[in-house]
Amino acid sequence: MKLRINHLTVYNYDNEVYLGIHLLYLLPQNRLYFDVVEKEMLVSPTPDGMSERIDFSGNFFSQLWFSKPSRKLEIKSSMTVQLKSFNPFDFILDFEFVQAISANSPVLFHYSEEEKALVEPYISASGPDEMRKLVGEFWKGQEDILGFLMQVTAHIHQNWEHIIRYEQDLWSPDYTFQVKKGSCRDLAWMQMNMLGKIGLACRFVSGYAFNPELNEGHELHAWLEVYLPGAGWVGLDPSLGLLTNHQYIPLAANANPRLTNPVQGNFAGSGGSTLFTKVEISQLSSQEQNQSA
Repeated sequence: MKLRINHLTVYNYDNEVYLGIHLLYLLPQNRLYFDVVEKEMLVSPTPDGMSERIDFSGNFFSQLWFSKPSRKLEIKSSMTVQLKSFNPFDFILDFEFVQAISANSPVLFHYSEEEKALVEPYISASGPDEMRKLVGEFWKGQEDILGFLMQVTAHIHQNWEHIIRYEQDLWSPDYTFQVKKGSCRDLAWMQMNMLGKIGLACRFVSGYAFNPELNEGHELHAWLEVYLPGAGWVGLDPSLGLLTNHQYIPLAANANPRLTNPVQGNFAGSGGSTLFTKVEISQLSSQEQNQSA
């Protein structure tokens, strides 16, 4: 299957401003289940320079810098992606990791001494103690860790309302937990902290998710990945109650959700700005696939 992804971002400023250095996380990250066939990025005003870099977390990004004043910043990103088959259940967990998990309730996961220092920054545990209690209700023992994670993910999907929020802020895990609703990014951040309370390392992921069966599935999306020794990073989507598959295309992953924003930068000048963004994802027909091959 081939997908065409068009992503438009427009910032309109109240007055002419000087744009600072901007970081664009609009380049798909390395995954074995898709290939980027072609990509193009158009920026207006034209930057003085543009360089593709890799950040501390291994994410690809574009660095842009400007010198002329402007009242608008427009970014058009387009790409064609070839998806391959991918089984998210196809892995075996590390035996020592499984054995180190507390066998009784309350559940608590432990990483090896070699990994402990590496995963520590990825363990977030903000929010009320009720979050730990709720997660513990699904723990049945070491025999089915994946089933446990899937049940927690499905429970959030079934009991928290998924809403569309255009504000750029991120709700706290505590607030999302109490109001029983949130955007995809709010729900992902809440689940990261739920799992962090039982010792699991997680990272926040922003990107695209294509689901032709949903009316609202072709937009910028957010989910989380949990680190399981032996399996690596395993994707969970609480908005849909699923493990992530080949139809999820990550743009950035980080322990800090704010460092995964598609556009990061600032400006110098008076007044504020307004943001407009639109993502369109379409599956190419057989004829279109042959033309782009």
